[in-house]
Amino acid sequence: MSYLLKPLQAGPLTLKNRLVMPPMATAKADPNGKVNSSILDYYTEKSQGGYLSLIIIEHSFIQSDGKASDRQLSVSDDSMIQGLKELADIIHRNGSKTVMQINHAGSNTTEEITGTVPVGPSAVPHPRRQTMPNELTLEEIATIIRAFQNGARRTKEAGFDGVEIHAAHGYLLHQFFSPLTNKRTDDYGGNIHNRIRLHLQVIEAIRASVGNDFPLLLRLGASDFREGGITIEDSQIAAQEFERAGVHILDISGGFSGYIVPGLTGQGFFAPLSEAIKKVVSIPVILTGGITEVHSAEHLLSEQKADLIGVGRAILNDSQWAEQAINSLRSEA
Repeated sequence: MSYLLKPLQAGPLTLKNRLVMPPMATAKADPNGKVNSSILDYYTEKSQGGYLSLIIIEHSFIQSDGKASDRQLSVSDDSMIQGLKELADIIHRNGSKTVMQINHAGSNTTEEITGTVPVGPSAVPHPRRQTMPNELTLEEIATIIRAFQNGARRTKEAGFDGVEIHAAHGYLLHQFFSPLTNKRTDDYGGNIHNRIRLHLQVIEAIRASVGNDFPLLLRLGASDFREGGITIEDSQIAAQEFERAGVHILDISGGFSGYIVPGLTGQGFFAPLSEAIKKVVSIPVILTGGITEVHSAEHLLSEQKADLIGVGRAILNDSQWAEQAINSLRSEA
């Protein structure tokens, strides 16, 4: 049997195959972050036929100062739940599971977008934006933990199958993990265990709110690909801690400035990262990065580079990609 067609059990989450649509920002939400007909139409089209086992909804901000861009989805207050419920319902009716990705941009935003001076672990310019943030106080960190917790609660109340914590692509949790942006001298800075303290507190708070049976994913920026940044060895330590804390799936990415890393090309270009993480954890690992060919996805799974394959741009460009890929594998079986 094809590797891609095999079902997978990840904690409480049952997936019918190994094909995942990773989160990709659409900038289609209402200006206040609410779900609208444009968002519903987009995900209706992408989920048609239920060929994808899992659709991870684009990153959604947990509070207004964590908004990354205009027309980004929001999970920042309870008025969002009804629209999110409609979104989850559409995807379920089409036959796929779906989780929400929740996020705080930290210094990876601008004052024009949030209406306030961006915040970060330290007063260090963001490598992508060159924004100089205000350093977060302990009180503000506690507020952000509660905002992640409430974002996860709203996700569950809206009927999603799980929630994904965004800790990649130069956003706030990534900023805490990376020595490039975290120069703190308190319990949140210095050694690797301090730099992932916030991640673990967010996981703990979410668990307290949604229980142990609600699937929890974490998107990990496993390497900064920059001198002095996060290394894959750092991420192996972090991944083991996240598994111990109750994460069910690790979604592996890399790079500080979004998902594009200069010089990285080819099918599954983050495979060295996902393979290294897979070697040290027992939970499933998602691999993304430039995968456009179904046989490349098969090959990456067969070589134990990952447990699940995320196909983003190919599905963005062609809503029939998943249908054609699954049917081609079925016809070969």
